[in-house]
Order: sequence, then C-alpha cells, then structure tokens
Amino acid sequence: EQKILNEALASNEAEMVAVIGRRRVGKTFLVKTVYQERIVFQIAGTQHASKQEQLQAFGYQLQEYKGINEKVATPKNWLEAFHFLIQYLKTIKSEEKKVVFFDELPWLASKRSGFLSAFSFFWNNWAVNQNMVVVICGSAASWMIQKVVNHKGGLHNRITRLVQLYPFTLAETETYFQSRNVNLNRYHTTQLYMAMGGIPHYLKEVKPGEGATENINRICFSPTGLLRMEFTRLYVSLFKDSENHIAIIRALATTWRGLSRNEIIKLSKLSDGGSIKRVLDELAQSGFISPYYPFGKKKNGLIYRLTDEYSLFYLKFIETKKTLETEVWQKMSQTQAYKSWSGYAFEGICLKHVTQIKKAMSIGGVYSETASFYKKGTENVRGTQIDLLIDRNDQVVNLFEIKFYNAPLEISKEYATNLSRKLGVFQQTTKTHKQVFINLISPFPLMPNKHSIGLIDKALTLDDLFEN
Repeated sequence: EQKILNEALASNEAEMVAVIGRRRVGKTFLVKTVYQERIVFQIAGTQHASKQEQLQAFGYQLQEYKGINEKVATPKNWLEAFHFLIQYLKTIKSEEKKVVFFDELPWLASKRSGFLSAFSFFWNNWAVNQNMVVVICGSAASWMIQKVVNHKGGLHNRITRLVQLYPFTLAETETYFQSRNVNLNRYHTTQLYMAMGGIPHYLKEVKPGEGATENINRICFSPTGLLRMEFTRLYVSLFKDSENHIAIIRALATTWRGLSRNEIIKLSKLSDGGSIKRVLDELAQSGFISPYYPFGKKKNGLIYRLTDEYSLFYLKFIETKKTLETEVWQKMSQTQAYKSWSGYAFEGICLKHVTQIKKAMSIGGVYSETASFYKKGTENVRGTQIDLLIDRNDQVVNLFEIKFYNAPLEISKEYATNLSRKLGVFQQTTKTHKQVFINLISPFPLMPNKHSIGLIDKALTLDDLFEN
C-alpha cells in the first residue's frame, strides 16, 4: 500500500488516489504516515452534518492552512469552496509534489449536496494539470466503489491508483503486537484475532502483560471497553438504512454453514427485491460477509457467510451479557457455546489465510479454486459439511478438517471413522475422478498414531497460518 502511494508521489503526472477500506482499518493513518510532509490541505467529512456545516468546516480548515489572521468566508456552495481551494493552492510555490487529502468523502458528498459535481470540476479543469496528488478516502467501501471508482459522470476513469486496505493478517497482527511490546505466543494472538479480527484500532487496545482472556475481558466486557458498544456504531456509520444490513448480519450469525439469498430473506424477514442485492453487495465490498460457491455449483447456489470476527463475537457473547460481572470471559470461555464459536471462528480465519495454506502445501504455483461442501442429512444418514476444500488443476482435491484445540491433536478411532465417512460422502455425491486427500489444520501439531497414518495426508499448524 505504501508502495502505491509513493509511486503516485514520484510520477510526472497528476494523480487521483482512492483509498478504500472498512472503518477502523487504518486508512487515515496510512495516508498521513506516507504523505505527512506533503499534505498542503486536508478536510475530513463529519457524520450527519448538514451541507452548511460541512462547508463551514471547509472554510475553517482552509483558514488553518493559509495561516493568516483574516477570516476566510464560508463558501456558499461546493463549487465556490473548490474555487477558494484553487486560489489557495496557487499561492504555494514549492516545486515538490503537493498532496490534497479528502477524508471520509461519503460524509462530505451527501445526497444533493453538489459535492461530487464540484469535485469533478476541480479535478478536470484544474488539478489534473498540476503537480499534485489528490487522495480520496472513505470507510463506506461500497459507496466509494459505486459513486467514485465506477462514477458515470465527470469522474469516470479519473482514479489513477486504487488502494484497497484490508485488515491485518495473523502475521501482520503479530508484527504489530511486537511493535507495541505485546509479547504473546501465536495461540493467544489467534484467540484475540478470533474475537476482534485484524482491525488495528481494536488491536491497539491489547495491553502487554495480559493474556488473551484478560484482554478480551477488559476490551469487550468491561463498562468502558472499546468493543462493548462498537457494534451499535459500526454499521450506522457506514450504511444508509443500516437496519437492513444489521438484519442480514444477525441472520448469518445464526448458522455456521452460511446461508443462501432465499434463506437470508426468510431469516431476516426482509422483502425480496433489488435492495437485498444492494445490501449484500455493500456488506461484501466492506468485508463483513463473504460470498462463495459450494463445490460444483457455479451457476447457482451462492452462499453467504459472516466473516467479520467482531460482529460474530458481539452477537454470540457481548450482546447477550447484559449484567456486568468480573472475569466474565474467563467463565464464558469454559462453556460449550465457546467451543462451538471458537471452531467456527478458527475456520473463518483459515478461509482468510488460504494463500498461506497453499504455500504450506507447496501448491502455490498450481491453479486452484477454493470452495465448501455441504450434504444435508436425512433421518437415517448424518449430514456432512466440509468448510474448506481446494480444487486443484493438477487433478487433486484437498479436503481440510479444521479443529481448534489448546493442545496437540490425536486422532481417535471414532474421529478417524467420521473423517473416512466424510471422504466417502464427498466422493459419492460429487462423483469426482480426482485424487482426494484429507488435510488437517489445528493450532498445534498432530500426534501421529495408527488412526491418522494413511488417513491424514498433511497436517498444518498455526505456524503455517502465520507465514507472511
């Protein structure tokens, strides 16, 4: 991401850089860190502020950057605001490339505000011919993509570089902790990741000298914990009519296997129509849910899965804990609900680290597709679910059994029988002619025995997921 921003700074042309990513992922920090010496004007939109209030804030910011005592008049509209900005930028004589930064653009460009048309005028009629970088940034990723990146009017094809900022991986989370003197082993780091994901603003709350359980208890369950009430603010800040988005998130949190569009409509009690597709697209583009196709079902059967770790954790544990107690998470982490959640959350982490899994399997250079498999059970036959499989172009399918344990795993006779049954159901149902291997992913190494030898082709651990 820094490389893209620096390339824009080093080019011989004007650049418009869009930085997209979900709330709290570190977009503003990234831009300020790379461009801190070159930013000559910055304005951040204010949530729920009126057009007049945004224009007034623009005037105040301009006065701050001009560094003069005379009062800058509040622009009457956005066209005049950009005229004022152009006049100010003309006074800067430095030959170095200048950076103008518009943060939280969706809040500036509210409906019928005229911001986007005025911004188009600013870029197309002046900025495009200057030695400058214009950075636009927004947490509402879907809005940024629809309204700016895919703009049909004056901004069409004007974005010269796009930065999609994703949450930290496990390896990046570990590095971040180390930079803050938080020395946790990979099992504790993974437990924290399962509760709050790779969101830097959340991970910043982790304190040295506390284990995962203590940190989660303080951050998520104490009266002043950052994540105790974050859920109620998160979706409202990103989406218009966020009740629909939250309804879908709640529906997806009820099942481990994911839901089809029709199942989501039924559980969320939302009406079928174009708005459902829009809301699903917005949630997916913002990284809260992930769409995927079950094995062998490319044309239909799209399934959506809740992949935002914090949202799932909040709905499963934080929201249900109304009374304030001490050592809440210490007690809850001993329950069956914790075991079910931890298994699902760990599966979600594995799905986000498929690149690392392929590297550990030495198949990074083989074209492959990831999918899931689900066979509904009957009165006489148990259902079968495989959350991750890698369908390879070299006539091999890897089925992954994902288990979250706090110690090395040993395959029992009963467990081995169940895995063999899964393999048989998959082969019989899909009628695949490819070679099928069973692989295991668990935090700690597999303890080989007579039941695992010949059944488990390869076992991966947290060390494999933490590869950079």
